[in-house]
Amino acid sequence: MEYFTQQLINGLTLGSIYGLIAIGYTMVYGIIGMINFAHGDIFMVGAFIALIALLLIGASAAMPIVTLIAVLLLVIVIAMVLTAIWGWTIERIAYRPLRTSFRLAPLITAIGMSITLQNFVQLVQGAQVKALPSLTRGAYGLFGSDRFTVRISNIQIIIMALTAVLTIAFAVLISRTSIGRSQRACEQDVKMAALLGVNVDRTISLTFVIGAALAAVGGVMYLLYYGVIDFYIGFNVGIKAFTAAVLGGIGSLPGAVLGGILLGLIETYWSAYFSVEYKDVAAFSILIVTLIFLPSGLLGRPEVEKV
Repeated sequence: MEYFTQQLINGLTLGSIYGLIAIGYTMVYGIIGMINFAHGDIFMVGAFIALIALLLIGASAAMPIVTLIAVLLLVIVIAMVLTAIWGWTIERIAYRPLRTSFRLAPLITAIGMSITLQNFVQLVQGAQVKALPSLTRGAYGLFGSDRFTVRISNIQIIIMALTAVLTIAFAVLISRTSIGRSQRACEQDVKMAALLGVNVDRTISLTFVIGAALAAVGGVMYLLYYGVIDFYIGFNVGIKAFTAAVLGGIGSLPGAVLGGILLGLIETYWSAYFSVEYKDVAAFSILIVTLIFLPSGLLGRPEVEKV
């Protein structure tokens, strides 16, 4: 029971990171029906921005706790702002000119932007793995026995709490603000939304900006949790986050978070009880089975063709 609970905590932590990134996929698809395959590399850029900021500031675990919290908050804000600028630039240069083109063109462009970002970071930062000393030490024993104690670390608490807060905040943004109303209008019908006075270009740009900012938070949390990053993490984690979005129901905000948590739990439990080499096979196999019986995902809505 103790080991099972420990893997539950680990899975929820990993799933929270996937969920933050998956929100960006589901937002873009919900509004313009496009899969932004460069989104995983936006996450990677956010992680590198956070790493550079932390090294320049000289952050360390020896700092007073109040100072360290202030530094981490500052780095999260820096990563969100700079990564959001990247997201806006990519949408403006690479995606907007092809919005009315045939459906395959934006997909090819997204893959091209993904490769471009990977190679750019590789050239600027090098291909070697970058490491960051642990900044958030400390853990709390929950329960257990002499042989095994269930523990939850400070960084795991931070990741799960931050994901919950950002998910709730974004849900309020979508349901209660003018930006959210514009996004929901564009999701239903872009042309009709434009006729009714919605600034479609600005709404789509803001969607990319918000998605990139959330991916940056995911990048910061990934860096703090694992302590190592490289230029290729965007592809691996991005594919997992896309899988989470599809599993939960792409186009659904709660579905993206739910899919991320489920994927994190699947990977963690499979690695713990079976074989770590086949955890990806297990995750994608369950995705396939889910889509056979629920083609729209767990919380997705069937797409209705407009005539």
